[in-house]
Amino acid sequence: MGHSESASTRTPFQRLAIEHSWLIDWLLAAALPLWAEIGTDRDNGGFYEQVSQAGDTLDGPRRTRLVSRQVYVFATVPQLGWRATDLARMLVGHGLDYLLGKCLSESGVFHSVVGPDGSPLKPDFDLYDHAFGLFALATVARLGYRKTDATLAGRRVRDSIVEGWKHPVKGFEESQPPQLPLNSNQHMHLLEAFLEWERSDHAPAWAQLSDEIVDLAIDRFIDPQTGALREHYDHQWLPAGGEIGRYVEPGHQFEWSWLLWRWAAARNRREALAPARRLVQVGENYGVSAVTGLAINGLWDDLSVRDDDCRLWPQTERIKAHLWMAEQAPDLEAQDASIDLAAGAVRGLRKYFDTAIPGLWHETIDPSGQPTPAPARASSLYHIVCATTELDRFVRLHASQN
Repeated sequence: MGHSESASTRTPFQRLAIEHSWLIDWLLAAALPLWAEIGTDRDNGGFYEQVSQAGDTLDGPRRTRLVSRQVYVFATVPQLGWRATDLARMLVGHGLDYLLGKCLSESGVFHSVVGPDGSPLKPDFDLYDHAFGLFALATVARLGYRKTDATLAGRRVRDSIVEGWKHPVKGFEESQPPQLPLNSNQHMHLLEAFLEWERSDHAPAWAQLSDEIVDLAIDRFIDPQTGALREHYDHQWLPAGGEIGRYVEPGHQFEWSWLLWRWAAARNRREALAPARRLVQVGENYGVSAVTGLAINGLWDDLSVRDDDCRLWPQTERIKAHLWMAEQAPDLEAQDASIDLAAGAVRGLRKYFDTAIPGLWHETIDPSGQPTPAPARASSLYHIVCATTELDRFVRLHASQN
């Protein structure tokens, strides 16, 4: 692809390939070295949660979900071309030591929050943290980092949450005794973890749990009238009362669609594809700002705008959703349209990386298109790497055809 080509003469795939190259370069040359260096607590273990826009680490409590996300990141990035493989392996081991040694209790349940010294600060059960603990362990098991340790720990955590927090109908409780609301988001990340486990551990329990969550999503989470997926539910898995029962997040429409596609591909179950496509349409048609071109934070259940700030993470999920729409497109015209939307979503994501220190990012862009001053949160790196991984897979798969 020559530099003399004008943007108007490039194909949609060529435009996507340019965005792919830019994102890979930024990730490998700027973001990963920065977070490997200043984002890692080499004295106490684990990882720092935030880095200021001036490049200063902000110390504080460590969430299991963040430790888990960073383990996933550093286990994954060598496959994207990060050549610091010895450093990546060291950081995975560093994170695993903290996850298994400080965050995981003797009962097979993760503490939600630990102090910088590893002491439990919030030992209460949190389903979200367990989803990411399982996801990290599944990733390292699949990629061959301490596979036996990770597999045994993953099965132990799975058995603990099934025994202690299983919902009587489907899915899981948030606590015992049960508290409301129940949430679709935690189940979305559990599905992500269970699908990852299916790739590394062929024990049938993982697939059974994946199937149950997909059934729950299609039967209860997705509104049959609008096709949108809500956030909060009562104990019978009906929309929660009050305003929170009306919350719809565009980023989660995109994220659920990608997971439903992965599940359908693994099972050859095409019935999940229609609701997945509708989720993408809801996110794109109602959840993208006409002013900024970015995915916004929130809708109401009638698909009107609830929150028109634009956080970083929905942009990454939008990329993934349009890539799978391109994979499933019925013809070349529809495929090109989805590829163009994916390329546009990457361009939107790049707006967040316009920072004084390369490798940091803005967490939020306001409705006028201006970044909101705030530290960069380490937890966003998981979203960025996951989207980059999907983009890299797609571009490599289709490069020979374009």
